[in-house]
Amino acid sequence: MNSDNQEQPTAAAPHGAEIRRGPLRPGERVQLTDEKGRRNTITLTEGGAFHTHRGYLQHDTVIGLPEGSVVSNTAGHQYQILRPLLSDFVLSMPRGAAVVYPKDAAQIVTMADIYPGARVVEAGVGSGALSISLLRAVGDNGSLHSFERREEFAQIARGNVETFFGGPHPAWNISLGDFQDEVVKTEKPGSVDRVVLDMLAPWECTDAVATVLAPGGVWISYVATVTQLSRTAEAIRADGRFTEPDGWESMVRGWHLEGLAVRPDHRMVAHTGFLLTARRLAEGATGLVAKRRASKTNFSEEDLNAWTPAAVGEREVSAHKLRRAAKDASSTVQRGALENAEKFQQETDTP
Repeated sequence: MNSDNQEQPTAAAPHGAEIRRGPLRPGERVQLTDEKGRRNTITLTEGGAFHTHRGYLQHDTVIGLPEGSVVSNTAGHQYQILRPLLSDFVLSMPRGAAVVYPKDAAQIVTMADIYPGARVVEAGVGSGALSISLLRAVGDNGSLHSFERREEFAQIARGNVETFFGGPHPAWNISLGDFQDEVVKTEKPGSVDRVVLDMLAPWECTDAVATVLAPGGVWISYVATVTQLSRTAEAIRADGRFTEPDGWESMVRGWHLEGLAVRPDHRMVAHTGFLLTARRLAEGATGLVAKRRASKTNFSEEDLNAWTPAAVGEREVSAHKLRRAAKDASSTVQRGALENAEKFQQETDTP
């Protein structure tokens, strides 16, 4: 038995926690907020400067300060200096595809019950926004296996994830290919706790999800349109190996707060997408059919052949934009690694 005076071992900090603490360092992304509440996100570099039409701010003025400091630029305009929150980072990071908004990522983590140590698979990585939230939830001892069809998107996502966590996350693995084909090759039947799909046609993955998902496991899908929501729900019901699906959307409305002028904001983050959840039943069990349910929609051949990105309103991303986003996403990681290497060399060269 340990005595009361015996020093207990200190647990290692979760991955990425160390870069969220301490003074501001070169290679970090910081958020500048001026007197009017306007925000700019920059990456600190020694000798760098943030320029506007109202003067400029030397990066060296910021480096070494504690987070939450207030500094002035050459024209006397003040800025609050803070590290970006996850919600700030997601909305300002390089992207090749539309990101899952923070309000939806929070719903996914909570309503899919993503917990520390969970084994999660994800399809449709996009720019890595949802992957960051999932990795935070599963922790270092969990597992997130992400599947992405396009290599350019995978590169952008990898750069953004490594920028946010300060390097590769120990719980993350990303694979290229179609989810329904690859997941059954890499994951054992019944070995996955949660499945998260952000893709065009999640109903095509019903059998693959049922194969790898453990009894009681949660399947959550993020879709953009009502027709996608309907078809996914009907596919889950027709499969019979899941509970009755639940669908919803969330909307966020901010409030204007100034003295007695307290009212809803004129703008709000309204529809971004729909979420649909269902749970895997035990092997051999048959899902209960709801006593009251609207009749199923019959899909025509034209409907079945209409599921293309252009048909549901997605814009084709140019190859040039993808290359630029991938370069931007990885540049911060490369700069930080170079600066750390130079610092280490200087320390070792000092007698």
